[in-house]
Amino acid sequence: MAKIGNPLKQERSIRGGSIARGLTASVSLISCWLFLATEVPGLETINIAIPTKSFQQVIYPLAQDKGYMREEGIDLKIVFIEPTPSIQALVAGSVHFTAAGTSALIAITKGGAPLKVALAVNDRVHQWLLSKPGIAGPKDLKGKRIATTGVAAIATFMLKQILAKHGLDPNKDAIYIDTGTNNQLPALLAGVVDAAVLSVEQRYVGLDAGMKEMFYFGNEVKNSWGTLATTDRFIKEQPKLLTAFMKATLKALRLLRQDRETTIAAVVKFSSVERTLAAR
Repeated sequence: MAKIGNPLKQERSIRGGSIARGLTASVSLISCWLFLATEVPGLETINIAIPTKSFQQVIYPLAQDKGYMREEGIDLKIVFIEPTPSIQALVAGSVHFTAAGTSALIAITKGGAPLKVALAVNDRVHQWLLSKPGIAGPKDLKGKRIATTGVAAIATFMLKQILAKHGLDPNKDAIYIDTGTNNQLPALLAGVVDAAVLSVEQRYVGLDAGMKEMFYFGNEVKNSWGTLATTDRFIKEQPKLLTAFMKATLKALRLLRQDRETTIAAVVKFSSVERTLAAR
């Protein structure tokens, strides 16, 4: 597995042509790395782009490590890249799948990109809103700064729905701050924001640091989570390979849900977290 940096990360303030050049550079870098990667004779290579080493992405390296991909005739190559560039790479044909997430997929497919969601790992939204301990309840978020995964992200859209359920005007009563990828928790702990939308791993760290759990998105809204997308072309031209990949992935997902020790070990290895955190 290789970690590919995102050229946009250090250039967030640049717009227009610079963004286009950055995306092109990302796709070119991915293509170069995948070209240089060693292929295994007798196996079909599948390239998958994932954004982070989060719990919901662990099924893919697990499917490779347990031999499920090999059983289906696949050599899986994993590349780490942020959501939007990974979708650009998917459209360009540099990768076969992206686990970019719902927000990025919606943004791109609005422009007519020929993509389809092939899998959703969870049928509930595994995100939480944690706040400073002094905030008593959702109504007390009025006028507060909330760190999100992006002001146009699906998580922010769902958060607004939840705040409306609790009697707030989501477009006026809260200030949404895009802190950048995985920076929501540091912003909350540093006091830069009053609340933050967090992932599974971030939630436990936040709770241990004394933050307060305001609500779990999965109890408030209905949506799938952990989406994996591919192209219409791949579905049409490689149906057997798609089926083989899905079979191997579902084997790994089934194992995770049935074997707690395997799940813990896989998360520790993939996400580089302490065993005590992975076991919670």
